[in-house]
Amino acid sequence: MSIGDVAADFGKGLFAGLAGTAAMTVSSTLEMKLSGRAASETPAQAAEKVLKVEPEDAQSEGQFSNLVHWGYGTGWGGARGLLASAGLSGPVATVAHLGLVWGSEQAVLPALGVSAPVFKYGGKAVATDLLHHAVYATATGLAYSYLDRSQS
Repeated sequence: MSIGDVAADFGKGLFAGLAGTAAMTVSSTLEMKLSGRAASETPAQAAEKVLKVEPEDAQSEGQFSNLVHWGYGTGWGGARGLLASAGLSGPVATVAHLGLVWGSEQAVLPALGVSAPVFKYGGKAVATDLLHHAVYATATGLAYSYLDRSQS
């Protein structure tokens, strides 16, 4: 495998991550409308801490939150491409990708002090969060497989 092959896998992963983020956006938007739950500001709060960004008002906060959501999801798609470069494919790669994405969230957000550890969420909140991340990983995996097959 050449560096060009790895770069191509990473690039396909970015596009797949964009598709996965779109699917997660749909699933979380529907769930929030049905449950009455407000959108999570935690990912944006984490990015604000790391990047030392302070949005000026509620509109700026919302725009930054959207940017973080789409950038984070698209970027993690690159990791899905790297899993393919490492020889993982199909459901195995999807489960590994889910583990990386959701696992990193469970480690990083509490470490930054913007979220409680997962064991303090409550079962419903954990299941909801995991569901949306599973939608993301599955859609990203399906999009990656489609992009990878179209290259053959």
